[in-house]
Amino acid sequence: MALQEIIRTLIVETPSKPGNFAKVATAIGTARGNIGDIKIIKDGTLSTIRDISVKCESMEQLEQIIENVRAIGPNVNIHAVTDDVLKAHEGGKIHMKSRIDVRSLGDLQRIYTPGVASVCLDIQKDPEKARYFTSIGNSVAIVTDGTAILGLGNIGPVAGMPVMEGKAVLFDQFAGISGVPILLDTSDPDEVVETVKHIHQGFGGILLEDIGSPHCFEIEERLKKELNIPVMHDDQHGTAVVALASVLSASRSTAIDPKRAVIGQVGLGAAGLAICRMLMAYGVEEVYGIDRQQEAVDRLQNYGGQTLESLEQLMATCDIVLATTGVAGLIKPELVRPGQIILALSNPNPEITPEDALAAGAAFAADGRMVNNAVGFPGIFRGALNAGVSEITYPMLVAAAQAIANHTKPGDLIPNPLDPTVHQVVARAVEKAAQEQV
Repeated sequence: MALQEIIRTLIVETPSKPGNFAKVATAIGTARGNIGDIKIIKDGTLSTIRDISVKCESMEQLEQIIENVRAIGPNVNIHAVTDDVLKAHEGGKIHMKSRIDVRSLGDLQRIYTPGVASVCLDIQKDPEKARYFTSIGNSVAIVTDGTAILGLGNIGPVAGMPVMEGKAVLFDQFAGISGVPILLDTSDPDEVVETVKHIHQGFGGILLEDIGSPHCFEIEERLKKELNIPVMHDDQHGTAVVALASVLSASRSTAIDPKRAVIGQVGLGAAGLAICRMLMAYGVEEVYGIDRQQEAVDRLQNYGGQTLESLEQLMATCDIVLATTGVAGLIKPELVRPGQIILALSNPNPEITPEDALAAGAAFAADGRMVNNAVGFPGIFRGALNAGVSEITYPMLVAAAQAIANHTKPGDLIPNPLDPTVHQVVARAVEKAAQEQV
């Protein structure tokens, strides 16, 4: 679960002498600020001006950072504090654009009337041609009701639109897919399913995004049964693919065989349940889950999963532990067994910090900052669309996770999502798995 972070850019001028920027970095770190990108915008003889991106958890923390930097001395000046995140969203992040220039009457006649009529008639005779002669085969609807936006919760679909636009940008940049946000003003499963069924013909696939639990389960299951195009809830299966890839990478670092290991999942919401199902699909023999809600426990048992009574029992039983509860500090260091793999994936405040887990004897530990769904869903849909399949199956998802793990550098948990190659290898793995199912 991702919680809100405040990101600001400080425009800071320091004397052009060694050690001055280190003072600024120390001032920011003392206030527990997290430095991101640093860009020099003026490198003068007497002074240097930098854009310094800073992440913090509250406005009070931001004010403390600013106060600390200003306290360094009169030669260090903050010229401005800008909200580059908000600026980047002005006017939205996506725009529908033509792939063909219209510069002559002949161009107009080819792409519109009268030429387009022959294409329409071809598609009428053979609807499958729409995949090749329209954008349908390369478009994915990004559908949300706004009930589970990132870690912000039920803030509504309109407030969640920046997230949907972000998904569309990633689809375009990483996989060449047109992602189209669809905002629904209902969370009723019947209404959501009927709405998507009525619009689905304009898309090659459906990505369900930030739809809360438990209605997300019913909506996805019904749409997968009733539509003839791929449907995937990213908060479930996109997260589960990356989690499985993380388990595989961590297991290689510790020489643990994940299929023979005992694996526990703390929290059985949308992500947690999907992680359990993904681990079982991969072939892990012993997968256990726990949750405070009996309904969530029953749901895992209905899928063939096993449950335990308490966190203490799970920590004592399992070789690999994953957690997606959003409860910071839930796992106490004294519960960690020597040699365990601990993946506390809540972000930015994990159930236990990697430092505390390692100090308590864990062989490998990571938190949600190291895990990003962006390495999964673009390539998964690219592969599914390329294969022309009607559904995204577990063999395809497992293949995606293995491709991600195989592309991960030693010591890392998953690849950098900005690496274009990872999306290509995921797409190829998914397409190959789809072809092997035929």
